[in-house]
Amino acid sequence: MKSRSKKDILLSRRMQMVADMVTVGNAAADIGCDHGFVSIYLYEKHICPSVIAMDINQGPLLRAKEHITERGLDSYIDVRLSDGMEKLGENEADTVIIAGMGGRLVIRILSAYMDKAKLLKELILQPQSELHLVRRFLNENGFLIVKEDMVEESGKYYPCIKAVWGKGQTDTLSETEEWYGPVLLKEKHPVLYQYLSKEKANYEQIADKISHRANGCQSEETNEFTIQKRLQMTTAALACFNGEV
Repeated sequence: MKSRSKKDILLSRRMQMVADMVTVGNAAADIGCDHGFVSIYLYEKHICPSVIAMDINQGPLLRAKEHITERGLDSYIDVRLSDGMEKLGENEADTVIIAGMGGRLVIRILSAYMDKAKLLKELILQPQSELHLVRRFLNENGFLIVKEDMVEESGKYYPCIKAVWGKGQTDTLSETEEWYGPVLLKEKHPVLYQYLSKEKANYEQIADKISHRANGCQSEETNEFTIQKRLQMTTAALACFNGEV
């Protein structure tokens, strides 16, 4: 039985968002579990009846094991050294969580174990970068983005994606949706609006500085094109909030 003397696990705002995405009653596998706090939280809050905590590195996994053991949860949370979903067996999990990694690494993990990913009830993804590539990958490989959330923590913005295998029944995402999230835009998420407003102001400031340079070289011209492109995209995304599209 789990210990009753331990205080509740307190997650960061970012990881709380991830945990809240998991469907109650699902068995979960946390890929890249780090210290195991999300895995512990999911079990202790009666969200998941069992969790598999997995990491490619022995160090974090040992710390996760210590935290799990000291809370008396060894019978409910399995700890495995694994590269991505390599050591995840068929039907062992309904939900796979991949959080705190770069977008390209998320894509690599999903690409390597696509057959396993398609059997899951849901993917909970919280890439730290290149979200547009992750959303594009999901869309091109038949996954539906069914839920998104976004939080601000310590001045940084963190979106989270819930995706399900749609058996190929997906609509192509627009470039704006790839960058800023189809659900976040549709629901006019307030944190996304805050993020876009800051991004737009930042790009406007940079574009103004570039335009006033007298000796524009090719690298500056390329940079100006990129900035103008991002400025157009943030403007288009903000238009969704104002009912202009």
